[in-house]
Amino acid sequence: MYTSVRRWFGLMLAAVLASVGYVLVLPQPASAAATTNTVYYWNGVLLDVFRRQGGGPGPLSRGAAMMYGAIFDVVNSAKWGRQSYVGTGYRQVFTLADTTTTVDDDLAAGIAARDVLIDAFPLQRTFVEQKYTERHGTASQPAATGLASQVVTAVRQNRAGDGSSATPVYTPDGVPGAWRPTGNGCTTAVDPQWGQVKPFVMSSTTQFRQPLPGGYQTYQALLASSLYASVFNDVKSLGRAGSTTRTADQTQTAFYWANDANGTYKPPGQLLDHTRVVAQTRITDTVQLARLFAQVSLAMGDAAIAAWDQKYNTPIDLWRPITAIQQADTDGNAATAPDPTWVPLGNTPCFPAWVSGHATFAAAWAGVMRGQFGDNVTYTAGTDDPNAVGVTRTFTSFTQAATENARSRIYLGVHYQFDADDGISTGNGIASQAVQLMGFHKCFDPCLP
Repeated sequence: MYTSVRRWFGLMLAAVLASVGYVLVLPQPASAAATTNTVYYWNGVLLDVFRRQGGGPGPLSRGAAMMYGAIFDVVNSAKWGRQSYVGTGYRQVFTLADTTTTVDDDLAAGIAARDVLIDAFPLQRTFVEQKYTERHGTASQPAATGLASQVVTAVRQNRAGDGSSATPVYTPDGVPGAWRPTGNGCTTAVDPQWGQVKPFVMSSTTQFRQPLPGGYQTYQALLASSLYASVFNDVKSLGRAGSTTRTADQTQTAFYWANDANGTYKPPGQLLDHTRVVAQTRITDTVQLARLFAQVSLAMGDAAIAAWDQKYNTPIDLWRPITAIQQADTDGNAATAPDPTWVPLGNTPCFPAWVSGHATFAAAWAGVMRGQFGDNVTYTAGTDDPNAVGVTRTFTSFTQAATENARSRIYLGVHYQFDADDGISTGNGIASQAVQLMGFHKCFDPCLP
């Protein structure tokens, strides 16, 4: 560990040399510095954990934010240590840990990723430990263990009692317009507590809550509106399993972005994989890469919280199109005709419709990516969905990808357009906050956050 005397000496020497026109370059002892491969390796492990874990996207995105925040704090702290905590660098997520210049931060990042993933997904312990051993074997170093321990402790303190483990009983409102189970395995609302989980970057769970659709405050008022009739008939036509108005490209789009089934990497995993595709040809610095993945993951961690807040904690927990269309004779709107045989193209997720989680994740991701690369970036990437095996799509901007993701939910027959629009607005706000969180920071002795 650096002593305060050594830090003080480094600071004084830097100041003296700067005053006479020199820049201090501290010696760089040999060490096993983490590489971009570290970040990509643990991204692959994380996506495999998602596939194995299944369930709603909230717990998955929480685990991603925890893991990538930890990896970033490890490599960021190691970089600070190598420059004797003098200079300018990135702010931390959970902590700026003290360490030596010779720390093996590749090993420390692996230890931190392993321990945090096991915390977030205890059922995956054996798998995560196996993947850790495949990369790091039985290597050990006290400095790496110490650095990882400081970071993991900070993550645990931050997430202790965050509300993620609450198990409330959700009772549907039981009136026309209100969400209710949709069958095909959907019998109980998924993660109704998630809108009350402690945020990562938001100041509150409601910071980016949108006005209710059309400003209507009751189910009855919303269902009677022309706005509702418009979005109802849009999804009724385009989202039907055997639709004759949906194009082949729209069908591919629907399945490409779906990733709703267990065994896929789910919506957050797809966006993390797209992050990898874009970054691999554009970022060579490990700290910068870890920072990008941390920002994306933190933003998506809060995207789940903000979307679930609106799904469950507002006056309208909106029914899904399959229920709305089959039971349209109860909605009081002459412009909506019932069809008891209507079924969607895809499987309907087991939680209320408004707002779209896919759209919120997509906008939060796109906003962070724009902050890093600008918007005019062309890339080609794939999907995990079993109905789109081998399919890739090419995008000319992050905004285009997010907009297509949001609209795909109408083609799949599981959302209304205002679910998508309001999810995009929510995600845009979260992204701005995430981009600001990990800006530049000057550090001296003592090195304070």
